[in-house]
Amino acid sequence: MSALTLEHIYKDFSGLQVLTDISLEVEEGERHAIIGPNGAGKSTLFNLITGQYKPSQGTIRLMGRDITGRSVHKIARMGLSRSFQVINNFPKMTVFENVQNAIVSRCNKRFNIASFLDRSAKIHQHTEEILHSVGMMEAKDMTATELSYGWQRKLELALALALDPVIVMLDEPMAGLDVEETRGFMELIRSLTHGKTLVVVEHDMDVVFSLADRITVLSYGGILITGSPEEVRASEAVKNAYLGRNAGAAGGK
Repeated sequence: MSALTLEHIYKDFSGLQVLTDISLEVEEGERHAIIGPNGAGKSTLFNLITGQYKPSQGTIRLMGRDITGRSVHKIARMGLSRSFQVINNFPKMTVFENVQNAIVSRCNKRFNIASFLDRSAKIHQHTEEILHSVGMMEAKDMTATELSYGWQRKLELALALALDPVIVMLDEPMAGLDVEETRGFMELIRSLTHGKTLVVVEHDMDVVFSLADRITVLSYGGILITGSPEEVRASEAVKNAYLGRNAGAAGGK
């Protein structure tokens, strides 16, 4: 079954066509990367899938359910979570409180006193489990602003996982990390998203070709190719439009 399906997606802003006839399927359990040169439409596509924007035309399905035009929060509760290129957390809250709040928001239920106390213990335990999984227990009492940049990136991943998503969407997760941090963070993502569907926009081609099962290349608002890393690497069209021209400038949107 396809975890994510896009059917003939178009998006324009005040008459400016940004995406044209995007059709794509991401299979359940697949790690799928979206790449492309500056202005290709990567961020726009990401924001359409997650509900930040509404498509001008077309249909988006999550696990077979139509999510076209639904709000960010409704889509999240249906099983899709995302991180942002720019750090997005509650800076004055502790690491523990950030993750705990994400878990509580996922529940979105009214409790009586007995069930609240029971669930509070489970939420506390689940929060600790997530922090252990990303290696952040030692920082649980630090506020988000006290964290180094690399650890703020870890917190972003923890927040995405706290929603217990079917699909994890990561927007340039390696942005701002040095080589050593990138290598460690890539392995952490690989481990923590095992068995989940991952969609990632990333400018680091070493990460993309190491992590992704399939890659979609955007160019001028359309899909140039979707294929395995080997197929994409061998494509003359991709070399001409992107990789061969300036693989190091892949961070554009």
